[in-house]
Amino acid sequence: MKRIVLTAAMASICLAAFAQEGEIKTGYSLGPVPAIAFDADKGFQYGALCNIYNFGDGSNYPNYNSMTYVEASFFTKGSKLFTLNYDNRVSIPGVRLSGGVTASIDKAMDFYGFGGYSAFYNSARVDAGSGKDAAQSYYAPYYRVDRVQILGNIDFIGNITDRLQWELGYHPSYFKEGAIDRESINKGKEGSAVYQEPSTLYEDYLDWGLISPEEAEGGFSSTLRLGLQYDSRDKEGAPTRGIWAEGHLSLSPGWLGTRNPHYRYSLTMRQYFPLIDNDILTFAYRLNYEGSIGGKDPYYILPYITRMGLSYDRDGMGGYDTVRGMLRDRVAGLDMATWTAEMRWRFVRFVLWKQNIAFGLTLFTDGSMVTRNRDLSFAGTASAKPAYDAYISQGQAKDRPHLTAGAGLRFIMNENFIIAFEYGAPFTAFGGPLKGQDGPGAFYINTGYLF
Repeated sequence: MKRIVLTAAMASICLAAFAQEGEIKTGYSLGPVPAIAFDADKGFQYGALCNIYNFGDGSNYPNYNSMTYVEASFFTKGSKLFTLNYDNRVSIPGVRLSGGVTASIDKAMDFYGFGGYSAFYNSARVDAGSGKDAAQSYYAPYYRVDRVQILGNIDFIGNITDRLQWELGYHPSYFKEGAIDRESINKGKEGSAVYQEPSTLYEDYLDWGLISPEEAEGGFSSTLRLGLQYDSRDKEGAPTRGIWAEGHLSLSPGWLGTRNPHYRYSLTMRQYFPLIDNDILTFAYRLNYEGSIGGKDPYYILPYITRMGLSYDRDGMGGYDTVRGMLRDRVAGLDMATWTAEMRWRFVRFVLWKQNIAFGLTLFTDGSMVTRNRDLSFAGTASAKPAYDAYISQGQAKDRPHLTAGAGLRFIMNENFIIAFEYGAPFTAFGGPLKGQDGPGAFYINTGYLF
């Protein structure tokens, strides 16, 4: 989905006079952004987001004392997103407190099956039915589900040493998934633009027994999360040196109220190298591995990178926060590896109205793959077997790396409020035996760095 963000802060930059030295921020700083977006299935998006930073007396700058993030977005075809996050590092001595809740109602959430390239994506049919061939009916909704998601968290992070921290959190969540609402998807469309298929991939997975009845519609998960973190970053919003590494255990047992009990682990390594000092040129990379303990994870909790602290778990693998340029949730399996490498160049900075402003360029390459898939053995009725055989025969025997590359521009205010404009494209968009399997590429406007 292409997003266009309009902000008064961006418009005012044309009036800037350049300065050589930044200022120490104190007190409160606000970063409000009204947003407009469009998606063919969701309609127009309208809403706003705001970061409220408290720098206190400035002794911790460029890090803040506390931060509140609020977002409310609406779509003309019914989808909604509400987020409230809070982060405080000074109220409890030696302990950082983070919490929040995110609720999203998505009438056309991506669903491409399990196993990455093991799950065939018919890009030619999607393209033909999206206006490139008037004789073909609209096909993109075949890879969509109707999803309600509510994610909550309260996390505590305390010091063991100056660099090593313990992490403890409680993460309740609720998922409800089902087939798309055809009336909503087809609203305002006529002729070949109307989705006419008798089923979607999600409904086919139910018929083939690849999604069990117990997990089909989602449910409540009650999760205890334990972790260790090593953090030697020079600053959090836009780090240029240091290591940020984490390991997590997520325990969701039945006795805690989880409908489909599951147990997972996550390992993440991030490192930052200053190639040219004074924040001018930085090389950064991230390695992440998400794994299942026991292999009983319900399908709806698979496509996430595990987070603790300020940020909530992010949809992946594919999209702005994971693999830029690849279809959202294209890679899903019991175990998954994801990686990112970036070159970050801050080419100008100045002070405008007592705000520290900078612009940066980024070159990146991202990737992901399933290393252990869910069981794709047929478990449906005999009448559904031919369609299953045809689908499986088109996919790969096992997954291989999904690779993307791209570039971006960032507007940075006070080292924490960051607006990112980025475009990424998958390698498969340019040809080869897997041409089109990861989508055509995507443009993003969002906030912050990925890590």
